[in-house]
Amino acid sequence: MTLKHVTGLLCAAAMSLVLAAGARAEDKVVKIGVILPMSGGTASIGAHAKAALEVAMNIINNAHPELGNLPLAKNTGLAGLGGAKIDAVFADNQGNPATGQNQALRLITEDKVAAVFGAYQSGITLTSSAIAEKYGIPYLNSESVAANLTERGFKWFFRTTPIATDFAKIYVDFLADMKAAGAKTDAIALVHDNTEYGTSVANTISAAFKEKGQPVALDVAYPVNATDVQGQVLQLKDKKPDVIIMISYTSDAILFAKTMQSLDYKPAILLADDAGYSDPSFIKAVGKISQGVFNRSSWVVGPPGSASAVIADMYKKKSGEEMDDTVARQMQGFFVLADAIDRAGSTDPAKVQAALKATELKADQLMIGYKGVKFDDKGQNILAAGAIIQLQDGENYVSVWPKANAEKPPVLPYKGW
Repeated sequence: MTLKHVTGLLCAAAMSLVLAAGARAEDKVVKIGVILPMSGGTASIGAHAKAALEVAMNIINNAHPELGNLPLAKNTGLAGLGGAKIDAVFADNQGNPATGQNQALRLITEDKVAAVFGAYQSGITLTSSAIAEKYGIPYLNSESVAANLTERGFKWFFRTTPIATDFAKIYVDFLADMKAAGAKTDAIALVHDNTEYGTSVANTISAAFKEKGQPVALDVAYPVNATDVQGQVLQLKDKKPDVIIMISYTSDAILFAKTMQSLDYKPAILLADDAGYSDPSFIKAVGKISQGVFNRSSWVVGPPGSASAVIADMYKKKSGEEMDDTVARQMQGFFVLADAIDRAGSTDPAKVQAALKATELKADQLMIGYKGVKFDDKGQNILAAGAIIQLQDGENYVSVWPKANAEKPPVLPYKGW
């Protein structure tokens, strides 16, 4: 064999190695296990969340310089891992804590995901995150607000959303302002399901008002995915509280609205704790008979051309729906997790965990109205924030409180239908 032949073969081999290495970098995929309710009473939330995360993956995996300071938007894929792409492995929790736990186990042991993301309902986040903790896999939660989730001493659990204690303070301050404006807010009723979410949030809100010298006058619990809530509505109609705070998932929220109409009952102030009341399915089904309902939110579309407005448009084209608070919080959490993996430059669990702990994002790096993202020792985002919105003029929520950031003033009393 001549020197020319040897040189040619060596060059060809070298070129093959370069091409193979390039292909490996380009084809490398980072798998994130995503646990959502894809069936059951909150399946619509799961469908909307899936669409939102698919938009997020588009933003992460392709260059979107129009999104300004949003981490990962300018590059194609994860620069810290040679352009690797994010791929979500979706798992249906069926609205069941045991199923969610089993799905987490499968995602970790069989799909070998780098991290777990989920699981919407606080009760399912509780069980599925325990599996991730056992196996030493990062778990990021973006929307479950039960306060106890970050009180378990876990080292692998991180949560970006504001929590029940944050929103309880918002409710106290909001109602104090409404009282100062002339509204009657003395007697407060809590209406909640019997899940981890409903019970723990009700307890947190009750404690916050009691601390301010205003004990909750009425606590009305009901079974989740109820088929009849006439008894609960009649109880409210009899006691006549000034304010009702609703803590309900989608199907229950719809049922309460229809039952209130059928029994011709309207409280002066109806305030919802997000969940079902943010679901576009709720607005489509009963928005016209729920005019004036207040709700909590961390999401504002923002001015045209802003990152949030561009993302909202992408989501609407993908799902056919307007972006709501729940899916916005889910998308933001997904961005935070992907950013941590990128900064870790690895899918090694300990390195991703360390990157999450070091997260320090500013408000202008987010697509939602938090003050930033920075986790405390318990894994809770200490810069999360929220506001009050109200369903006005048909089927649109507008921000009404605090006054400095309000699009419109709050309208009282609750109109309903």
